[in-house]
Amino acid sequence: MATRKTSKPNSAKSDKKSGTQKTVTPTLSAGEAKKRNVEKDKKTVSLICSTAERVHTEILKGQKPDLAFPIRSLQNVSYVEKKGYFEIGRQKKTRTLTVNTVKSFAQTLRMMALSKSLVETNDFATKRDAYYQSKNWEDAKFDEQPESDAVMDDIEALFSVDGISREQLRFVPDEHGGAVAGQLIVLDPDIETGEIETIDCTRFGSGAYSIPSNVEHLSFQTDAKFVLAIETGGVFQRLQSHKFWQTSNCILVSMAGVPTRATRRFIRKLSDECRIPVYAFVDCDPYGISNIYRTLKVGSGNAAHLSQFFCVPQARFLGVTPQDIIDYQLPTHPLLDVDIKRAKDALKNDPFFKAHPAWQNAMNQLLKLGVRAEQQALAKWGLNYVIEEYLPQKLANINRFLP
Repeated sequence: MATRKTSKPNSAKSDKKSGTQKTVTPTLSAGEAKKRNVEKDKKTVSLICSTAERVHTEILKGQKPDLAFPIRSLQNVSYVEKKGYFEIGRQKKTRTLTVNTVKSFAQTLRMMALSKSLVETNDFATKRDAYYQSKNWEDAKFDEQPESDAVMDDIEALFSVDGISREQLRFVPDEHGGAVAGQLIVLDPDIETGEIETIDCTRFGSGAYSIPSNVEHLSFQTDAKFVLAIETGGVFQRLQSHKFWQTSNCILVSMAGVPTRATRRFIRKLSDECRIPVYAFVDCDPYGISNIYRTLKVGSGNAAHLSQFFCVPQARFLGVTPQDIIDYQLPTHPLLDVDIKRAKDALKNDPFFKAHPAWQNAMNQLLKLGVRAEQQALAKWGLNYVIEEYLPQKLANINRFLP
């Protein structure tokens, strides 16, 4: 990504077409954002301490303490359209302190203690950091990282029922976030000084702003009409280089395949706080629809405990749709066996698709066609056809977008 350029905070933004000034209000003031984060930190520490105190009290009473974790699978989720996301069910697995579980129980408590320390010192750790931290835990140390990853996931699920995410526990992913370009100013307070850095996403030249691994402290200024979440880097780069965001007054976000936690949370936070819609633009294949789009909009089975934080229920599917293959006479590739299986599984088992007849029809249409099409297939009609024809036509008929 290009080196970011900063500018002084400004609540007024020039309208190049009219020459007037538009007032752009920050979603949160620096003081409000800091206060909100302090409150979240207090809640996180309080929950960790109360959980540990309960375990300690039960041990002193001669009882066997236990910890109950939500089961993370598609079979333990529900989808209520009014809420708009996958919600974890009531099924739980219980870890009771016994001779056989003493090590994993101790590892869970040590991981919770690490989280508490990170919150109190305003620090963070990646999964890899946490694994190496455990090497100081003597008999409770992890032998391999998958063990520490599993315990971290359990702790996240444990506290998610109280509205606490992994990022609030101060465990951040190693993965990079997506890229952003367009009519958006990101206000990013320095972790030590609190000084606000103002990042103008229109001023990265041919590059883009890279979403950080933790976005909770960010706030925004924008007068954009919508967010366009794009699956492939190639299409994002084309739209960015031709400043599609300027002519359409929008914000472009590159998801780079299945969007990372940070990318999903960034889009959700941006859409919620600025009250702007989100449109998804992905490949027309079962993976793009049932994995990339579905994960963005409602979450996934094994991470349903996170949906309240990371999914974007207000997202709508712009394309590429199965009907687009016909209407735009797109070049295609045959559906592979894995594509057919994924599509049939979605129709049979996925609560999201079962709740939306429009999506059932679209997926069945794709199976009947027996083909898949990529976003770049629109280049058949010209390299900039997607900018000059396809997207303008689509955006003129938002009411036709799939749910």
